[in-house]
Amino acid sequence: MISENFNRPTLIVIAGPTAVGKTQFCIALAKQYGCSIISADSRQFYREMNIGTAAPTKEEMGNIPHYFVGHLSIKDYYSVSRFEQDVLKLLPTLFQQTNTVIMTGGSGLYLDAVCYGIDELPDPDPAIREEVITLYENEGLSALQTKLQLLDPEYYKSVDVANHKRLIRAIEVCLQTGQAYSSFRSMSQKVRDFDIVKYCLSRPRDILFSRINQRVDLMMEQGFLEETKQLYPYRHLNAMNTVGYKELFQYLDGVLSLEEAVNDIKTHTRRYAKRQLSWFKRDGSYQYVDLP
Repeated sequence: MISENFNRPTLIVIAGPTAVGKTQFCIALAKQYGCSIISADSRQFYREMNIGTAAPTKEEMGNIPHYFVGHLSIKDYYSVSRFEQDVLKLLPTLFQQTNTVIMTGGSGLYLDAVCYGIDELPDPDPAIREEVITLYENEGLSALQTKLQLLDPEYYKSVDVANHKRLIRAIEVCLQTGQAYSSFRSMSQKVRDFDIVKYCLSRPRDILFSRINQRVDLMMEQGFLEETKQLYPYRHLNAMNTVGYKELFQYLDGVLSLEEAVNDIKTHTRRYAKRQLSWFKRDGSYQYVDLP
């Protein structure tokens, strides 16, 4: 457990891959410091997605104040820049109560937005978004790659060209503003008026993968399939483009058997955990906490 004393307002960032044990660790840490917890898990924002995102239950939260858990509907538009603004607006109030606040999650982009800042980007125009999504649905990933390479060759060189969501967002900005997406990315770190200490939780890979498999089985026992059935009419929404729901949608479509869908959830979650670990390893400011 972390045992530092903080004399100035300090944001304690607890990162780590899915299923590593962030919820239990942060609740124990919040009790130790008598502070609140901010969730930076971008899928736990949505109140309809409880089981499939392993959102902390009221029992798990105990008397610890939690923020940005279930505060949105899947129908609401939200973005990483809005999250940054909302957290920065909330922190002064929380720091009046205690010198420390915990922010935790596995969404590296959202953690980085609060720690380093993110350049202001315009909210997407619904008509343009629909146009770009239709291009992807009709012509596939290669069409997005070709269009972005034409609109913003500089950003095309650095973006993960297999990530269709990032390609779509960049193309939206280009079409909406008439400027290259890269022109909005100054990459300059913003100054914060509070200290930031960052920890990343880790476990041996075989244990982490076993925990992932066990958690998927537990989700299914808790009613993950029933939750997904209720959300099926909204499967086209961006919030639903999430590991677990996508595979169960395929089962409901008759594309996969239930056993195949569950196995795919486990496989895709393990791959996601690997990507999370790669993201955090690129940031040398994390101190690692090894869990058994």
